[in-house]
Amino acid sequence: MVFEKLKKIICEQLEVEEDQVTMESNIMDDFDADSLDLVDIVMSVEDEFEVEVPEDAVEKMKTVGDVVKFIEENI
Repeated sequence: MVFEKLKKIICEQLEVEEDQVTMESNIMDDFDADSLDLVDIVMSVEDEFEVEVPEDAVEKMKTVGDVVKFIEENI
C-alpha cells in the first residue's frame, strides 16, 4: 500500500510511467531527478503519509525501496 501511494507520487512529480517504478529504482539515476525534484517528492510524502522526513534521512534515500522503508518505519 505504501509502495502504491509512493509510486503514484513519483509518477505525478517526475512524469514517468507506473511500470517504470520498482522498489529497486534509483530516483535520481533512473528517473533523471534532481535535488529539487527530490524535495518535491519528500514534501508530497510528508503530506500524504503525515510523517516528517529529516534532512539526514533524505540523503540516505536513493531508491524507491529506501523511501518505502523509511515511511513504513515512521508511520
